[in-house]
Amino acid sequence: MTLGSINHVSYEVKKMEYIYSAMLLHSAKKEITEQSVTKVLEAAGVHADAFRVKALVASLKDVNIDDAIAKAAVTAAAPAAAPGAHSPAAAKKEEKQEDPAKSEAEAAEGLGSLFG
Repeated sequence: MTLGSINHVSYEVKKMEYIYSAMLLHSAKKEITEQSVTKVLEAAGVHADAFRVKALVASLKDVNIDDAIAKAAVTAAAPAAAPGAHSPAAAKKEEKQEDPAKSEAEAAEGLGSLFG
């Protein structure tokens, strides 16, 4: 990992702290203001950059946070549903249908091709 990538990761983490402070305030049913975000960040031991705080509050001004969270949850849940189609029971059925002798022969061919 290079110094540049470490700085990038550090920057990304700091951006998330600002978002988390807004989410915390929202879940506590508090108004998301520059002062409240700054207080949350400072309580967590984070130096609050006034420019970033102002930018965060301005960017969230017209955002319905509940809708944004709901949309994010639906988007995140959709890919998780696809692997569920291959349940352990379905995998066992697929395994039982295979001919063991044929599988061993195919495996031997595959290994033979590797070592040619």
